Amino acid sequence: TTLGGSSTAATCAVAKRTLAAVADEPLRKTALNDLHKELGGDMVPFAGYELPVLYKGGDNAGVMKEHLWCRADGKASLFDVSHMGQIRWHGKDRAAFLEKIVVGDIAGLAPGSGCLSLITNEKGGIIDDTVITNAGDYIYMVVNGACKLNDMEHFEEQMKAFGGQVCMEYLEDDMQLLALQGTGAAEVVKKLLPGDFDLTKMAFMTGVDITVDGIEGCRLTRCGYTGEDGFEIAMPAEHAVSIALKLLEDPAVNPTGLGARDSLRLEAGLCLYGNDLDQETTPTMGTLGWTMGGPGSRRRVEGGFLGAEHILTPEGKFRKVPKKRVGIKGMKAPARDHTEIYDAAGETKIGEVTSGTFSPCLKAPIAMGYVETKNAKVGTEVMLKIRNKMQAAEIVKMPFVESRYYRVPE
Repeated sequence: TTLGGSSTAATCAVAKRTLAAVADEPLRKTALNDLHKELGGDMVPFAGYELPVLYKGGDNAGVMKEHLWCRADGKASLFDVSHMGQIRWHGKDRAAFLEKIVVGDIAGLAPGSGCLSLITNEKGGIIDDTVITNAGDYIYMVVNGACKLNDMEHFEEQMKAFGGQVCMEYLEDDMQLLALQGTGAAEVVKKLLPGDFDLTKMAFMTGVDITVDGIEGCRLTRCGYTGEDGFEIAMPAEHAVSIALKLLEDPAVNPTGLGARDSLRLEAGLCLYGNDLDQETTPTMGTLGWTMGGPGSRRRVEGGFLGAEHILTPEGKFRKVPKKRVGIKGMKAPARDHTEIYDAAGETKIGEVTSGTFSPCLKAPIAMGYVETKNAKVGTEVMLKIRNKMQAAEIVKMPFVESRYYRVPE
């Protein structure tokens, strides 16, 4: 079912066998598991892995302090994101195949450039969100840890129907992935890169195969999910601990758990798959229509991805949607997921919260959720039913905290 050169075909066969085996196993451990525990990691099950929700015992430990460290000037937070699925796509028709399964312009990605995209089903609902980079000889894809096995089953099915040459190489746990996020991330990571590599010219959402701390076979992507500048560093599993320790040697770096990762992404107005996006939600409902390009762009006019006809008109315009994702602020108590949203009179239910937390930076509750499209305008007053009491709130613009993604100096 997968076509490609003989070496990649062999890799695909191996990847297939392991795919079947992963689903029923006990919690998996990343290469940093022992290190997390040594650092005081409070370990919890997440996406089939044992990962730290927060760290205990240090001066900068705990969700609130870990979160604020990432936002502080000159600091960087280190996250273990090795549970995420890393895939290399090979074969001459790899871009054409990916354009059948995701909504973005993959053929148009310059070498080294990447984009956030969405994997859709036949109805235009979102199967997962993903970051895809044109790595030159191959296309590099990162998908969510909780979705990766389902994603790959879906890819296998789509490959059977695809006539061209494409092969999926799933990197499994042989490659680990660390994220370093914050305004200090570049200064820290620079020390581990070859001396002649100019990080100031590396734009956000670009990636490169590079040695890290002298280790071959690593990949550096300038991206992240906190609203800050930062990097994701992929490395062979046997070198993950040594690279992590080297990063943690820098006084600017603080180990950070899943708790702060969640509050950071929510402040940045970014979606968590399974909460804010799912198979029933289309890109336009999720206010992620921009992932298809602007008005008149090739992907919007041509469509060609699964479910496109449910999202786009034949002219490439967005079809009307019954509900939209919005930001919500002003309530006195945090509104957790599934909190009901009512109109200003508190009489008619118009939607529900999908993610909510107390914002460490704003020192106030924030939430995102879905409301009927007619109530989605910024400034609309709403009521939230929190612990059976109605609380006044309003629809606001996202991100809640201004993003500081890196821009290459002119």
